[in-house]
Amino acid sequence: MKTVITYGTFDLLHWGHVRLLERAAKLGDKLIVGVSTDEFNAEKHKEAYHSYEHRKYILEAIRYVDMVIPESSWDQKISDVKKYHVDTFVMGSDWEGQFDFLKPYCEVIYLPRTEGISTSQIKADLDK
Repeated sequence: MKTVITYGTFDLLHWGHVRLLERAAKLGDKLIVGVSTDEFNAEKHKEAYHSYEHRKYILEAIRYVDMVIPESSWDQKISDVKKYHVDTFVMGSDWEGQFDFLKPYCEVIYLPRTEGISTSQIKADLDK
């Protein structure tokens, strides 16, 4: 069984997020999603509209997602890869190179972002 993991805040869930999850799931047999906790988002100076519990609930309802875990620090990725026996780590291409430190532990893949959609763009459009 091949296990894939990805991480994110997944606030204001949109079709770009779902497409990322779909493509990540196709790379293995099990997809784990690490969701940034509210406390970790505060540490990153990032504000989410939905609480961690609500974002987790939404992700658990998506058919591509097999397990949702809390992401509470930048440093947990190596321990998560080991703990969950992860074969492949996946992130969007906007993070290209940022997680190459995981290459001794698993395959690292940066998937191209979905054109025409982003949470930042949604927020900007709503502010107009």
